[in-house]
Amino acid sequence: MTSDIRHPTSDIILASASPRRLDLLAQIGVAVARVDPADLDETPLPRELPRAHALRLAAAKARCVALRHQDAFVLAADTVVACGRRLLPKAGDAETAHHCLTLLSGRRHQVWGGVALMTPGGELITRLVLTRVAFKRLEPREIARYLESGEWSGKAGGYAIQGRAARFVRELIGSYSNVVGLPLFETAMLLEGRGAL
Repeated sequence: MTSDIRHPTSDIILASASPRRLDLLAQIGVAVARVDPADLDETPLPRELPRAHALRLAAAKARCVALRHQDAFVLAADTVVACGRRLLPKAGDAETAHHCLTLLSGRRHQVWGGVALMTPGGELITRLVLTRVAFKRLEPREIARYLESGEWSGKAGGYAIQGRAARFVRELIGSYSNVVGLPLFETAMLLEGRGAL
C-alpha cells in the first residue's frame, strides 16, 4: 500500500534577505531551514523588459545559492514594479520613492514576480506571475505623509502594499502576495510538485 504523503528529502533554503518572503512562507506553513541571500548585481540589462528582468534575477539567485547548498531545495524570487516597459527601482532614498509614487499616482502598473526553485538534483524550475495594480490619484500631502512613514525604504516601486500604501490601491487583479514579495499559490505548487513539501 502506497502513501499519498510526500516527505521532503532535503531542506529548503531561502535565497533572499527579505523578511517579508520569510513571513509569507511561514503563513502557508513552509519551514525554511536557512536563509542565505544571493549577493548579485541587480542592474537591469540594456533594453531588458521588466518580466525578463524578474525571471532572470530569480533564476540567477537560485543558481548562485545552490552552489553552496547542493543537497537542498533552493528557493529564490525577485519582484519588479513596472509602468509599461519602464522598470521602477527599489527606493533607496526619499527622492526616489517620491519619483515612483508620483509616476504611479492615478495610473495602472504591473508587478512581475519571478520565482525559481533549484532542486537537489540540479534541476531549475521557474514561474512568472503578473499582478495588475491601479493607484488612485495621490495628493502631494498624501505622498509627503507616506514618505514620512519610511515604509518605502528598499521597496520596489517605492511602496509596501501590506502597509499604509494599501489605501492607495483602488484595484488589484491577480496575486496580492506577489505584490508583497512572493506569489504564494505558485510557490506552493512549485514546492509540492518537486516533493519539497
